[in-house]
Amino acid sequence: MSLPEYTFLFSLLDSRQPRTNRKLHIRRLYDVLQLCIQRRDFERATRAWSILARCKEMEWKSLWPIGLVILGHNTSAESSSGSDVEYLRAMMLQHPDEREYILSELVLRLLHSQKPRQALDELELYLPSFPYQDNAALHIYAGLSALDLSISGSEKVANPGLLREAQTHFDHAKALEPDNLVVLADLEKVRM
Repeated sequence: MSLPEYTFLFSLLDSRQPRTNRKLHIRRLYDVLQLCIQRRDFERATRAWSILARCKEMEWKSLWPIGLVILGHNTSAESSSGSDVEYLRAMMLQHPDEREYILSELVLRLLHSQKPRQALDELELYLPSFPYQDNAALHIYAGLSALDLSISGSEKVANPGLLREAQTHFDHAKALEPDNLVVLADLEKVRM
């Protein structure tokens, strides 16, 4: 007995028609998860995610962006940045092939939570090596972190060492992407 053809709302990694009832239920649960996220019903999304993560057919580690979305909306404002950062650091260890993208997410979260020193420290660890040195976005984040650190503090005098570091990162990003408007605008900020 073959299963009837079903239409699913969201495509899964294995987008073939399911051959067993179990795989059919997993596909439906994945659709429920995606719908709950779209409707911002993160309580139900968390329950669906916890069921899917336990299914042997799901490669839940490769679906880390969905876990990050759910985690970001299920924690309180004070603890969300800490749990997000720890989750992303764990995913960097488990997915070395996606480390560059995960690092961008990590740094963006640190900058958003007003932690430019941690963001710059994280970037300084990776930027000297390949392939990170050729990523213009990471150099922009490093420049923004250094620029933010240079003008922070009680005194209104900018730190010249951090300003030079910001300019170096922005110049490197400009060399990688000469037409990037963000880099050009940030370079103007540094030179003022």
